[in-house]
Amino acid sequence: MDSPVPPDIAAVRDALHPLSQVPSGSAWNLGEVEDLLPAGASVPAAVLVGLVARAGGPRVLLTRRTDTLRHHAGQVSFPGGRVEPSDRDALAAAIREANEEVGLLPAQIMPMGWLDPLATVTGFTVLPLVATLAADYVARPDPGEVAGVFEVPLRFLMGTGNLRRVAFDWKGRPRQVLEYVDHGVQGPRIWGATASILYNLRQRLEQVR
Repeated sequence: MDSPVPPDIAAVRDALHPLSQVPSGSAWNLGEVEDLLPAGASVPAAVLVGLVARAGGPRVLLTRRTDTLRHHAGQVSFPGGRVEPSDRDALAAAIREANEEVGLLPAQIMPMGWLDPLATVTGFTVLPLVATLAADYVARPDPGEVAGVFEVPLRFLMGTGNLRRVAFDWKGRPRQVLEYVDHGVQGPRIWGATASILYNLRQRLEQVR
């Protein structure tokens, strides 16, 4: 089931933290994962949630990570990674990572705003930057990090019936992880941190409607 009012890019913009107001509080999901986090301070990271205007409505750019990476190998993710000392800020980090991982040029990325910070069990605090992408971009994935690049309709990802919670045992305790049902193109499984970031966008959209 799709959401009753399919979101457009203008609605997404209204749901975000403004670019000038970078969210700095605790991760919105910290209560769910704090007992799983490694000892020590979390590592700042940033990802790019890229929206592409297509004839059938906005689509979201996603990647599948290579199977040899240390963190989240083989999983569907947004382009992104840790904020390096050479990065001016999280915005610069997200744009740099998108260029390195999938070949997006800075001029092809039009930042709109931020989602809420997300904590991952691998010890990162992720700031998702939402941006529109030039529709004529050509993905050039770095084979050392990205096995493939694909797009999924935003309408599907924001549909209330397309996201479910899957129960599993982790370190002897029952847990739940967010996961999307098959999105109709037999693509890779969309779950975990990526699904949580998209869920946060859906929640924010629901608050402004």
